[in-house]
Amino acid sequence: MSKIVAKYLIETAYSLEKAAEMMAGEQSSGTFIKVAGESDELRARFLAKIIEIDDLGEIDKPTLAGSKPQKSATNPIYRRGIVTLSWPLENVGVNLPNIISTVAGNLFELSPFSGLKLLNLELPQEFSAKYPGPQFGISGTQMLTSVNDRPVIGTIIKPSVGLSPEATAERVKVLIEAGLDFIKDDELMGDPPHSPFKKRVELVMRVINDFAERTGKKPMYAFNVSGDMDDMLHQHDIVWDKGGTCIMVSLNSVGVSGVVKLRAHSQLPIHGHRNGWGAMTRCEVLGMDYQPYQVIWRTAGIDHMHVNGLRNKFCEPDESVLSSIKSLLKPMFGGYQAMPVISSGQWAGQAVDTYKAIQTTNVMYLCGGGIVGHPNGIEAGVKSVLQAWQAALTNKSLEEMASNHLELKTALDFYG
Repeated sequence: MSKIVAKYLIETAYSLEKAAEMMAGEQSSGTFIKVAGESDELRARFLAKIIEIDDLGEIDKPTLAGSKPQKSATNPIYRRGIVTLSWPLENVGVNLPNIISTVAGNLFELSPFSGLKLLNLELPQEFSAKYPGPQFGISGTQMLTSVNDRPVIGTIIKPSVGLSPEATAERVKVLIEAGLDFIKDDELMGDPPHSPFKKRVELVMRVINDFAERTGKKPMYAFNVSGDMDDMLHQHDIVWDKGGTCIMVSLNSVGVSGVVKLRAHSQLPIHGHRNGWGAMTRCEVLGMDYQPYQVIWRTAGIDHMHVNGLRNKFCEPDESVLSSIKSLLKPMFGGYQAMPVISSGQWAGQAVDTYKAIQTTNVMYLCGGGIVGHPNGIEAGVKSVLQAWQAALTNKSLEEMASNHLELKTALDFYG
């Protein structure tokens, strides 16, 4: 029988076994007390099963406030553990929203727990019959950008908001003439009065299409279509009609059902921005890790997914970033490839270390200030990043490559 399998980090003053039983019951056939109709036969068929419990030991005090130990406990002892549960597929069916409710729903609010975090999620093959996954993924993105032997190098339009459509198009012209493969709207940019979506697309794509006719290379621009469902579909059509090659959505704002509907309609790669992700994962014992997060969104059909970057400007440690990249590149359902988007405070300085750690160029490498803030200008910023990746791919140090590449040397001196 096909199963859904999820692994959790838990923290509780109950025994780990009792806590796991409560998790299994609450998220399948049971509640806090046995009710009429919950027969032994029903429980045998539909109750979630405890696969494994790994005791991680005691902790000094509960991490999260509000948990309640057993009433009989006069001196409660809190422990952490890893619990793996499974559910029969017939509990939920092939339904992504209900999967999320099952593996990442009310569990987070149960009072016996002072911590609970979803670490890993495995979906059965049946999901591939309903959800086709990424339409373009890595290979399709590389084909559209004409980049195959190095990362897709890109940036974000800054200032995030405030530029008119004309000013945005002018900025795009400078960026693509400098050699960039990919540009995207900032996640804060949508369809505001100061930069109407339709006009921004028209002017930006005029610049990109003119460049493509002259050079034979068509840079990819990800227009942010995040919004109400009908608006997203309409804005996709505007991008498609003007010759665009990518759209972007804010995953946590649009939601799984929104992405699934957009994927079914789309003829373009969908760039997935994870803004709001920190609220889901920043606490060590609450929310979810990236592995289950990307499983959900890859299944829904996202082609590119943000993963942060080494020595980023946010709070995420390098080990977490690398784990995210590797989980996203791991095959699922025999395919479903999505391209990791490395970003956040990136510049030439992280390229060599990034490649050493991931050993692949099947990524996007987005630099904001690391390109447009280069003291010798945007073109020099692009060259510095390309030179840094050339160093990585030829097993050279940044300093060695910089000895005869001024743009990289200037970047190393300037950014430190």
